[in-house]
Amino acid sequence: MVRIREYRKADLPALYRISVMTGDGGGDARHLYRDPDLMGHIYVGPYAEFAPDLCFVAEDDLGVAGYIVGTVDTRPFEDRLEREWWPALRERYPDPGTVLQPDWDADTKRAHRMHHTAVIPDAVVAECPGHLHMNLLPRLQRQGIGTRLLERWFETARKAGAGRVHVGVNPGNADGLAFWQRAGFERIVLPEADDSGRAIWLGRPVP
Repeated sequence: MVRIREYRKADLPALYRISVMTGDGGGDARHLYRDPDLMGHIYVGPYAEFAPDLCFVAEDDLGVAGYIVGTVDTRPFEDRLEREWWPALRERYPDPGTVLQPDWDADTKRAHRMHHTAVIPDAVVAECPGHLHMNLLPRLQRQGIGTRLLERWFETARKAGAGRVHVGVNPGNADGLAFWQRAGFERIVLPEADDSGRAIWLGRPVP
């Protein structure tokens, strides 16, 4: 039996582990990193710290194996991270340089991102101010668990005032893209100047 429940602080190591184990186009990225916490610092930790009411986990008899996190208002969330989240991490992980280099390893690229944080395109945030991330280990996939997590998140986000939300999908994650499209998310067409191709942006109303 898989239980969907609210996040607890003791879940954080499991969420970090899931983040890296689904971080290579949906597959396990642990072989790419010397520091397995780097992805969690970017995609999990800020939400657990500053938006815990919008963090939910999927847990089976073996433990926590999936999560969903997000925020109802992206720009204020980004501003808070700039003030309260990134400074300590920037001290811990030095800036490797201003310009991203294609031959950097995964750790160096993540350290670069902490110092030169990616800003979600204005066209995406204007259409869908909120956003979310969800990841499931393989043992919970294709069982409707993602849909259950999303429904729980929508219920809470709606009460918190969310109207429309977006997700960013790695172009190499075909299964992830198919899931979000089945869940009613539609492609957000960007102006050519804003379309870097590094992510596929999709959005939908909160039901």
